[in-house]
Amino acid sequence: MYKLAFFVPESHLETVKAAVFATGAGRIGDYDSCCWQSLGQGQFRPLAGSQPFLGRQGEVERVAEYRVELVCADDLIRPAISALRAAHPYEEPAYDVWQLAEL
Repeated sequence: MYKLAFFVPESHLETVKAAVFATGAGRIGDYDSCCWQSLGQGQFRPLAGSQPFLGRQGEVERVAEYRVELVCADDLIRPAISALRAAHPYEEPAYDVWQLAEL
């Protein structure tokens, strides 16, 4: 089992979650579409060669973003990440993946 966390602007929150959930990620027992989300502020500076969805090259950008966390079965983590990357508006979406211990 894995835990996937990603950051997404509010404008694409539901679209990206739906794409990830469509892979089967976010299932806990008899429940699906399970996640935790919290609003925060992301910061980045697009460098030369980038094509930012928000902001301008060379300038620091701050944007309201959600951190979304969910669990994902071993065989679904790669499809979930692929779906996340395909649905996300950023050319380089930020995400973390942790393998969970079985107790």
